Amino acid sequence: MKRILLVLLLFFYTAFYSQTKLLSWNIENFGQSKSQEEITHIAQTVREYDIVAVQEVVAGYGGAQAVAKLADELNRKGSKWDYVISDPTSSSAYKTERYAFIWKTAKLKIIGKAWLEKKYNLEIDREPYLATFQYQGKQFTVVNFHAITQKMQPETEIKYFKFFPGEYPTLNLIFAGDFNCPQSHNVFNPLRKMGYQPILVGQKTSLKQKCKNDRCLASEFDNMYYKTSKIKTINSGFIPFYKNFNSLKEARKISDHIPIWFEFSLN
Repeated sequence: MKRILLVLLLFFYTAFYSQTKLLSWNIENFGQSKSQEEITHIAQTVREYDIVAVQEVVAGYGGAQAVAKLADELNRKGSKWDYVISDPTSSSAYKTERYAFIWKTAKLKIIGKAWLEKKYNLEIDREPYLATFQYQGKQFTVVNFHAITQKMQPETEIKYFKFFPGEYPTLNLIFAGDFNCPQSHNVFNPLRKMGYQPILVGQKTSLKQKCKNDRCLASEFDNMYYKTSKIKTINSGFIPFYKNFNSLKEARKISDHIPIWFEFSLN
């Protein structure tokens, strides 16, 4: 009887909290330099999530090929995945890249086409890539973003995000990616005032060159920002994938950032 009650409670919990698991990862130089073994490791790391937002996909053919290989590897692991890749960003002053979304088709449906946000392409070096997904009749839109480096003052780009809720008043926005800027920076204050909160506070997400006293993470750069009135957070965290390697040098062949994740339900 107790077992039946537990099963029923689990069923009602799952039904009531229609949850989605979103993962964001800056996979450094994601292109032809990644071996099949490394792509297999990436797939193993992200396979339990419903949607993966990838930053730093190489702009050339090798980037699109690497995303396709990752999706193919994920498809071998029991679930059907689909993907979209952005055109190269319109950066001229810095480094042109692509973005990608990969998602489980049994869990999520993409609505319309994903798009690079062109309105601020002169103000934002690598303009973000947006896609709207539907889960059990409710929709959310991920703003996939990779900021310029800390030395180049990413806050000069991030400040334009305060205009996005007004530009897209009908969309439930989640800003996700590598901001090269900690959530404590006052550039995020306008979003906070609109009801957006970060999923991580004080959590470093980039890798050092070498671990010192078991401290392997360098800076608080990667995060997600969501509107608390529209989204209920269930859990969030990060994946210390580097612990599966003998050294940070080996781990950094995968990426110099760790993936972060957000499990949520839509209000």
